[in-house]
Amino acid sequence: MKYLLFVVSLAVASSLLAQKKSVTLDDLVVNRTFKAKEVPNMVSTDDGLSYTTIEEGNKIVKYAYASGKKEAVVVDLKKIEKCPISSFEGYIFNKQGNKVLLYTDVEKIYRYSYKANYYVLDVVQKEIVALSDSGKQMVPSFSPDGEMIAYIRDNNIYLRKLRFATESAITKDGEMNAVLNGIPDWVYEEEFKYNKAYDWSPGSTEIAYVRFDETAVKDYSFPLYKGSNPSKDEFSLYPGQYTFKYPKAGGQNAKVSVRAFNIKTRVTKTMDLGVSDEAYIPRIKYTTEDSKLGIVVMNRHQSQLDLYLANTGSGVCHSVFTQRNERYIEEDVLDNIQFLSDGSGFTYVGELDGYNHIHVFSMAGATLSQVTKGKFDVTKFYGYDASSKMFYYQAAVTSPTQREIYRTSLDGKKTEKLSKEAGTTDAQFNNTFSYYLSTYSTLSSPDVVTLCDAKGKVVKVVEDNAALKKSLANYNISKKELFSFVSSEGVSLNGWMVKPLDFDAEKQYPVVMLQYSGPNSQEVLDQWGMGWEFYLASKGYLVACVDPRGTGARGEEFRKSTYMKLGALEVKDQVETAMYLGQLAYVDASRIGIWGWSYGGYISALCLSQSNVFKLGIAVAPITDWRFYDTAYTERYLRRPQENKRGYEENSPINLVESLQGRLFLIHGTADDNVHYQNTLEYADRLIQAGKQFDMFTYPNRNHNLRGGNVRHHLYQMKSDYIFKNL
Repeated sequence: MKYLLFVVSLAVASSLLAQKKSVTLDDLVVNRTFKAKEVPNMVSTDDGLSYTTIEEGNKIVKYAYASGKKEAVVVDLKKIEKCPISSFEGYIFNKQGNKVLLYTDVEKIYRYSYKANYYVLDVVQKEIVALSDSGKQMVPSFSPDGEMIAYIRDNNIYLRKLRFATESAITKDGEMNAVLNGIPDWVYEEEFKYNKAYDWSPGSTEIAYVRFDETAVKDYSFPLYKGSNPSKDEFSLYPGQYTFKYPKAGGQNAKVSVRAFNIKTRVTKTMDLGVSDEAYIPRIKYTTEDSKLGIVVMNRHQSQLDLYLANTGSGVCHSVFTQRNERYIEEDVLDNIQFLSDGSGFTYVGELDGYNHIHVFSMAGATLSQVTKGKFDVTKFYGYDASSKMFYYQAAVTSPTQREIYRTSLDGKKTEKLSKEAGTTDAQFNNTFSYYLSTYSTLSSPDVVTLCDAKGKVVKVVEDNAALKKSLANYNISKKELFSFVSSEGVSLNGWMVKPLDFDAEKQYPVVMLQYSGPNSQEVLDQWGMGWEFYLASKGYLVACVDPRGTGARGEEFRKSTYMKLGALEVKDQVETAMYLGQLAYVDASRIGIWGWSYGGYISALCLSQSNVFKLGIAVAPITDWRFYDTAYTERYLRRPQENKRGYEENSPINLVESLQGRLFLIHGTADDNVHYQNTLEYADRLIQAGKQFDMFTYPNRNHNLRGGNVRHHLYQMKSDYIFKNL
């Protein structure tokens, strides 16, 4: 009888399994079936009591933080007479909340930059006008008093006075591929991660900005073809060309200067920093005083950071804080230099004791407090609440694979953990740090978004992704699991693994390893995300990912161990991963492949030239010679080619073609402004001359992201077919 029940139960289970759907590429790449539903951006009001969000594409609705209930419809385009737009993509309120900038027709430029058509709406009078009739604008911002708007058009800064409806130019020398005012050039935007290089003084009397003179920077050009999605008909017979300034490792950067424009006198003053022409100025920000400007300066090696305070009236500058590092200072410190609202000092989140921690300094540069301490990294700094004297931040205290939310007192003596569960939690705080939006997930559980008070108490569940969880139950999906192992060099490495569907420990399976491996990056987190790995697992492949040395959340020594020798340790650790997996009873060690994109593509190509454990490698948009990449990123980790010839040559795939083993597949877009197609073409030529067979595919007119039309589906189908055929 028991045997009969067992057989019946097994039959029912098998029947239920058979009824479930298989994961398809369309699910993962086109339809994004398993993507967690996101909450629309919630913008805090200045008083911190309410938040606003876009609804129906044409409304801004206000909700109370305390209850989560709707308070009012602040903007409704349908109720505005002769409104020139029917919808908008985003908005910016002034501090007073009586005027709002709405924007539409967004035109992407590079990673963070874009231009759009902006409209100024008077919330009370319900009157709307275009910000300017002379072309799309970039990075507009209200003055603190709410009466003016600064913005960029054609590399120049403009000022619109709302009370008088006037527009005037602050700068007039802006020119494409020559001079930029108030916006960063390509390399600053990409490697220092920002798109706005100007700031209002707190009293609305001045605008300080960075001027970039890139006339001496060499041009980089790539062809543009007619193509499709979108089609460029003007290039139907003869290709066009896109040319921009791109400083390659060891080359000339833009010359930068800081200037301050007085709105009343219309006089522009240049700050007398007295630093080298090769120095970077990646951030400027006013202090709490009108004529006192903070200027961050980094040397070319990015091993020294200085905070200068400038008197914008006289132009006199003096350094109040200097941080030196024997290797480099990562760019993520820049936005965490924040002036305290009471004017007593500033914050600095950096590696002063081997881990990323929050520090507070006086305006004279004296140490006031080390807020966080311990053998863990602060991974995000949310800010400081002056009323409670508490700092809010995210950290990897429990494990490098997890993230928690904390708050700590100014003296560092009181710390509270706000997040409750193991996994990954992120937060978005309101202006007064009295409430925050918490987003929590694990490898096996999609995002749950809750509105919480400052102590972590849940006010309201905003999004529980119940529909996604229900949908998941209808699919046959393998489980993603965390694992770790110790390499032959005694290094503990963290990874995740997705075993084949219907896994049988008595069988042996081929392996696909994926990785990014870049400095301070991290792919292995206890966090929701379903990608290509689940499709491969449904086809009988074991998929694994390991973060090698050089990646994040494990302290400075682990993170910076790859300095001056990018690629060397990362490849060793990926090879060690393949060897570890190959020793597992259920892995076919003769059928292991590796793939990656960008830095990951670089590591994939390098692995095939520095080991024999991989049967194939797929390199998407790879760097193949570090001399081809930009100054700021490459020199941060390798210094200049003139200073570190060995570091450049020994770990660039282009110099290792003779030792290539396994099957290599190169994929690149012809319009990649970041990792240039030049990398793949020059590498391919070297491989040809070395008599090495390889495969290669090009996407016309596509940039580093390889998107548009059917490109993403085509890419992943092609990669899948390649693996099915060759692994």
